[in-house]
Amino acid sequence: MIDIEKLTGISRRYGANPEYVIAGGGNTSCKDDSTLAVKSSGTSLGEISFEGFVKLDRRRLREIREKTYPAEPDEREAQVLADMLAARLPGEEHKRPSVETLLHDILPFPWVVHTHPALVNGLTCSRDAEAGAAKLFPESIWIPSINPGYILSQKVAQALEEYQAKHGKTGQVIFLQNHGVFVSANTTKDVDDSYQRILETLRSCILRNPDFSEEVFVWENSEEIRQRIVAFAGGAKRAVFLRNQEIARITQNRAAFEPVSSAFTPDHIVYAGSNPIFIESFSDIQEQWNLQASRIGKTPKIIAVQNMGVFGIGDSEKAAHLALELFTDAMKIAAYTESFGGSRFMPQDQIDFINNWEVERYRSKVSAE
Repeated sequence: MIDIEKLTGISRRYGANPEYVIAGGGNTSCKDDSTLAVKSSGTSLGEISFEGFVKLDRRRLREIREKTYPAEPDEREAQVLADMLAARLPGEEHKRPSVETLLHDILPFPWVVHTHPALVNGLTCSRDAEAGAAKLFPESIWIPSINPGYILSQKVAQALEEYQAKHGKTGQVIFLQNHGVFVSANTTKDVDDSYQRILETLRSCILRNPDFSEEVFVWENSEEIRQRIVAFAGGAKRAVFLRNQEIARITQNRAAFEPVSSAFTPDHIVYAGSNPIFIESFSDIQEQWNLQASRIGKTPKIIAVQNMGVFGIGDSEKAAHLALELFTDAMKIAAYTESFGGSRFMPQDQIDFINNWEVERYRSKVSAE
């Protein structure tokens, strides 16, 4: 039997802790033999209520995994989404299940908590990620960088079968390159114990922590530049400014900015964009803005100004702050990757997939409202 009260409790506990989850990231679930309850897409884990979970028929979800879908990404994802929505139980039709619903259903444990800790992604977004995971967490499963959703669930299903055949048991900790970690278990205490071991192990390996001292939003001192950025964004946007010691470090020059110059995970693309802009002078703003908008079809969400600071941009003040929040997370990850060989961004084809995926556009819209 699914304990929604306990699921809500563990979800809020992890979701309210920025060490594990920021913005609309992460998802949780609980299941029995017939039903899966999973977080709704775009719902904040830290504030989730009983109504924030979608209940689905597990028989219908198994049918999705066994079905053959088109190879073309847009057509495949549209059909998968339609079938997943059709798997909702009566009364759940107004909710949209998490993009990782199929993966939650595959894992053969009742409790699943998926998060994106910066410490974890300091490993998963590094050049030495796979070797590091094998050394530090020998009983874990490693999933190379892959598109989220249906394709990821298929890859995990295969990895679980291989792990079972090799070890005679089911893997409970799954690290996903450039994404995060899934922890599954028979009890919520076992989930907590696993996360505690993971983070303690990673903390002991970190060589440098980012320095966010003097972190303060500044409005008055950057008002003229803020207004120029808003003007480039069409006049209806919002821009907020941030400077701290870590930002001062990475905005010294282009070389210093390189470790945060692209996307580490899907969440960074959704909330902070895939291509932060670095400019050396304000006269470059319009040129760089137009270049990015024409190249990827999206307006920038982050503009870093040399020796000054970083602007977060959005359709609302909340969205602008979310962009800065995710960029701050990227700075943490970049610092932590120094302990594992340095930064490794998502491959360009996967960045393009997320930029054009309807599911992530939906999640971004809901979270920023």
